[in-house]
Amino acid sequence: MAIIIYSAAYCPFCVRAKALLDTKGVAYEEIRVDIQPLLRREMMARSDGRSSVPQIFIDDIHVGGCDELMTLERQGRLDPLLRN
Repeated sequence: MAIIIYSAAYCPFCVRAKALLDTKGVAYEEIRVDIQPLLRREMMARSDGRSSVPQIFIDDIHVGGCDELMTLERQGRLDPLLRN
């Protein structure tokens, strides 16, 4: 399983999303689009044009941003995704 989170410094939503993933004990790759602007284009292409951070991917599944990640957690649907 590969988790990728596109993020930026001083983004409270990025911090919150990473904190949730940290509590789950899963490893993730963080791609900082604020210091690598070309990767923001990659993020936008992968996320159907979304330019806000974070944008989170679990394997090939685009989870969305922090709100969507938290919704998956509340619905009990995050853990099954993380087990794949």
